[in-house]
Amino acid sequence: MAMSGEESQAARTPSRAKLDFPESAPVPESKLHLELRTLLYLFLKRAFADRALIGCDQFVYWDPNDPSACLAPDACLRFGEPDVRFGSWKVWERGSPELAVELVSDSDRRSSWQEKLAKYARLGVRELVAFDAEAAERKLRLWTSVEGRLVGPDLDVEGTASSVVPGYWLVISHPDLGPTLRLSRDGSLDAVFPTKEEALEAELELTRAENARLKRAGST
Repeated sequence: MAMSGEESQAARTPSRAKLDFPESAPVPESKLHLELRTLLYLFLKRAFADRALIGCDQFVYWDPNDPSACLAPDACLRFGEPDVRFGSWKVWERGSPELAVELVSDSDRRSSWQEKLAKYARLGVRELVAFDAEAAERKLRLWTSVEGRLVGPDLDVEGTASSVVPGYWLVISHPDLGPTLRLSRDGSLDAVFPTKEEALEAELELTRAENARLKRAGST
C-alpha cells in the first residue's frame, strides 16, 4: 500500500548506524486502565482485524534515525491489510496509523497535551481520540488531521462520528468498569461493535429466548 506524502516525509531513509528500537518498556498501569484498554482492543480486533493492522500499547516509531521519536497509543489502526502479530510499529515499514486512541492516565493528566498533539501530527495520524474515564465532564475528545495539523478537540455527548472507522465514538456505562469508550455503527447503543465474548453472549441470549418461546408454544 503506497504511503502518503506525510508518511514519506516521516519515514526518511535510515542511517547506516545500527539503532535500537525497543519493543517494550516497563510502565506502571492501573487495573482499570488495563481493563479499559483490553476492551478497546478486543472490539476493534473483532470488527476490523480482517482488513486493518491493529496495535495496542506498542511503540510506534516514525523516524528511522531517531528511536526517541515514538509514541505508545493504547490502540492504533491502519486499513489496507489484515492484522498480524508484531512487536513495534515502524512507520517506514508499515505506514502511519490512521487512527490512534489514548486512554488518559494520571501521568497524561500531568503532562502537556500540546506536546503530545504535536507528536501525533508528526506521526501522521488522521484521527486522535482521547478518553478520560475519570473526568467529571468532557470524557471524550477527538482531533482530526487538517493539512498536517490535528484540529479540535470535537466534543459531542451524544456521539462523535469517526473520520477513519465506520461508526461513532460513544461513552457507555459498564456495570463493573464504569464509563467505557465504545464504537457504534450508527450512534445508538443497540449498534455497538461487540467483543467476541459479547457477541457469543448475545447469540446465547437469542437462543435462550427462542427456546423459551418454543416451550411456551408447545405447552398451549
